[in-house]
Amino acid sequence: MPHSSGGRPPYQPDASAPDIPAPDSSPRRAPARHTSVRNSGRVLWAALRALLVLTVICGVLYPLAVTGVAQAAFHDQANGSPVRAGGKEVGSSLIGQSWNRPGSHKPDPRYFQGRPSHSGYDPRATGSSQLGADDPRLVKAVREARHQVARFNGVPESQVPKDAVTGSSSAIDPHISAGYARIQVARVARENGLAPGAVRELVAAHTDGRAAGFLGAPHVNVLELNVAVREAASR
Repeated sequence: MPHSSGGRPPYQPDASAPDIPAPDSSPRRAPARHTSVRNSGRVLWAALRALLVLTVICGVLYPLAVTGVAQAAFHDQANGSPVRAGGKEVGSSLIGQSWNRPGSHKPDPRYFQGRPSHSGYDPRATGSSQLGADDPRLVKAVREARHQVARFNGVPESQVPKDAVTGSSSAIDPHISAGYARIQVARVARENGLAPGAVRELVAAHTDGRAAGFLGAPHVNVLELNVAVREAASR
């Protein structure tokens, strides 16, 4: 209907005017900095929990379980394979030791002697002399040792076995060869007032065969043999 000249025209939106966005009714998001702090806190808390759990499992429960099994099933091995005599520990079957006169560096003739030790059988300083087979110092030391061992045991130098004049790579080898034990029988028997046959029986009783039947050579544990000699001499 036509409007009167005196009336206002109806409102017509301007199509060229830009649209005004409606107000955002969604919840406001926290600033990115606060979100990063919360995420870092969650990661750190998860890492701390993992640390505590693994510490309890690996640092407490597992060692206790292993120790318990070892003490129950392998008591002596777990405690260093101790050797006892007279109700007390006198050493370990895994570590050699010197058999010298009290207060001296000279070998005690009452006991079987072990291999030469570059470290004096100190388990804190294991290792060989590192001298090569053709080193003049080693050649001289072997010759002198052969002469001393032969004279100490009253046998020809040709009967002195190699392990009597050479040390092991660890310097704490607790074993000697059966041959080295045999050339010491007469001396040990004489010094302890025992029959040579009885001492030979002790050597045979403490001689272990080859590992798995074919590895290595028969060997004698010096500590265990000397404990047996001491017990036989005290009867």
